[in-house]
Amino acid sequence: MYEAHFGVPMCGAVLNTINTRLDARMLSVLLLHGEAKLAIVDYQFLQVVTEAMAFVSVQSGKQPMVVSIGQEDADDDGSELKINGLQIIATYEELIRRGDPLFKWVRPTNDWDPIVLNYTSGTTSEPKGVVHCHRSLFLSALDALVIWGVAGRPVYLWTLPMFHANGWSFPWAMAAVGGTNVCLRRFDSSVIHSAISDHKVTHMCGAPVVLNMIANQANSLPAGQKRYLPHPVHILTSGAPPPAAVLLRVEALGFLITHGYGLTETGGVAVTCAWKPGWNCLPAEDRARLKARQGVGTLSMAEVNVVDKDTLKSVPRDGRKMGDIVFRGGCLMLGYFKNPEATAMCMRDGWFFTGDVGVVHPDGYIEIKDRSKDVIISGGENVSSVEVESVLYGHPAVDEAAVVARPDEYWGETPCAFLSLKQEYQGRTSEKEIIAFCREKLPHYMVPKTVVFGELPKTSTGKMQKAVLRQKAKALASSSHGSVFPSRM
Repeated sequence: MYEAHFGVPMCGAVLNTINTRLDARMLSVLLLHGEAKLAIVDYQFLQVVTEAMAFVSVQSGKQPMVVSIGQEDADDDGSELKINGLQIIATYEELIRRGDPLFKWVRPTNDWDPIVLNYTSGTTSEPKGVVHCHRSLFLSALDALVIWGVAGRPVYLWTLPMFHANGWSFPWAMAAVGGTNVCLRRFDSSVIHSAISDHKVTHMCGAPVVLNMIANQANSLPAGQKRYLPHPVHILTSGAPPPAAVLLRVEALGFLITHGYGLTETGGVAVTCAWKPGWNCLPAEDRARLKARQGVGTLSMAEVNVVDKDTLKSVPRDGRKMGDIVFRGGCLMLGYFKNPEATAMCMRDGWFFTGDVGVVHPDGYIEIKDRSKDVIISGGENVSSVEVESVLYGHPAVDEAAVVARPDEYWGETPCAFLSLKQEYQGRTSEKEIIAFCREKLPHYMVPKTVVFGELPKTSTGKMQKAVLRQKAKALASSSHGSVFPSRM
């Protein structure tokens, strides 16, 4: 996939990296919507792609050509073969051998020509395909290098899938500085330490869920076997607001964390928590809390703001008043493929509305408080599910946390916490204990009134499926009568 980030645009085509965790039905929807002409498929996904191609063929009467990666049983002459009924035109290595070493790559006619089509993680039967041009991803790659101040010859460990917004534009960024790419077939927290040591890794990326997995894997070892990094490693986290408790645990292992914020629509990280030297003197918990902020706009993003959605006026810089986070600048997408209505809905007066709600602190740093649809309104007060989740992650028993609104006859809504527990705490932690823990750290109106233990549902990209949890919370509310006049104290 790394090579495809260069080869596909260089032959004048548009790259469409598809999530390898999707099922056959969803794959077929994306292949049809994107009008794919050629699919390069790793051998371990041939079965699901075969099923997807059957759907595509029924719907359109044709299907993309297929090149297989890792299948070495092709005829020496590169003739066509079938694997599980799927027509394969060549193996990947054979395709490369057939190539013309004197081929002059197809340059874009201008900077605004499309280079990639990326489907958002919230993909449904009506997919939103984000189209980026050469210009926007050049700027995103430049930003990626500036954020870390990359110098010398970095060694980059790929723990972030390249189907996530093209790996936040790091395929191109690493090439620009002559970096070394260390690729894993799949993410495995247990092999990360060995990879860092063996290859002298200097940089890596990962969503907060990845940080949590790294911390949990390290902390699961006996005290005498706990392994710390042989040298400092820069890790950029983005994708969701990281709980301060998780940042604290990962930094204790030797990672140097940079926190950024971006979306598929921004091509990568567009806001970064630029670190102030004076913060190094603060206690560890305060440093982690500050690092959990999203921060300020990157070099190439022209403008970032938090506004009142009705007036478009900036919210006060008081760290309390919430508003919609908006962007405008060169890193933004061209629009959603074949979906002008969705494009128009998220654009207003030149601003791209992210759907995230946040505040601006007095120093100008932005902090996400929630997705707009996830804000809980309890007794007229806005409750940030992100803020409550951050506190829950501070409890030693909590592995993963998600907070949603539960309908309430008196308060309208109350926070409902869904938790998965670490193995050693399962069966030993109660709802009462969790609520008491939160009462010590939160205003009482923000404390979860309900705690549910169990595995948390996730999307194919590892994000919490809060829509599913909201339905569960709604069912809990309808199955109980609730308090007539519950206490808030």
